[in-house]
Amino acid sequence: MATIKLIEVAHSRTGDKGNTLNFSLIPYKEEDYDLLKAEATVERFTEHLRHIVKGSITRYELPTIKALNFVCEQALLGGVTTSIALDTHGKSISSAVLEMEIERP
Repeated sequence: MATIKLIEVAHSRTGDKGNTLNFSLIPYKEEDYDLLKAEATVERFTEHLRHIVKGSITRYELPTIKALNFVCEQALLGGVTTSIALDTHGKSISSAVLEMEIERP
């Protein structure tokens, strides 16, 4: 097993709605989808993003397009219109997500 960062096997996009953030995790190669399903768990992201996401995280699997989508509650310090955060839309979260280390066989 080798430890790698998610950025080596996937890319990510983010979106927001109020104080809820969602991000996708999409493998560069379809054959890495199963690796992402095994390694990119709610538990791992709850720990990895603990300083950003204060609410629950829900994972949705999209096997037809080989992607994962995560919905993070209470993640944007109130949302675009009320937050004093520098990144009110959460666009930089994808960079934080892709820094998470996973095990690759």
